[in-house]
Amino acid sequence: MKIIIAMAVISLIFVSIFVGLLILIIRALLKYIKSKDVRKEKSEVRKSLGEILKQHRTRCIMTQEFVAEIIGVSRQAVSKWENGNSDPSTSNLIALAKLYGISAEDLLKEVE
Repeated sequence: MKIIIAMAVISLIFVSIFVGLLILIIRALLKYIKSKDVRKEKSEVRKSLGEILKQHRTRCIMTQEFVAEIIGVSRQAVSKWENGNSDPSTSNLIALAKLYGISAEDLLKEVE
């Protein structure tokens, strides 16, 4: 009889733990689902360095080839920077900022 009671108590403990974990999982999923708008907004606001460099280049009505010639790199390098495949060196970043008429600090502040 004592064994049956002990087994029932152990079973009740396991069920309680399982139900508690299930409740936590459901709460986390609901919170995640409700945050969809916030996550979407953050992804739209967040810009990479490449996107910002391209935005400034197009604002200044310059081609990748022109930018490359002015700062002394290949057009492929400018393309890689804008696509996010690589980042410009510090000296190239300063040259880009100067070319686009913005300080390097302000340029980097735009990166989220």
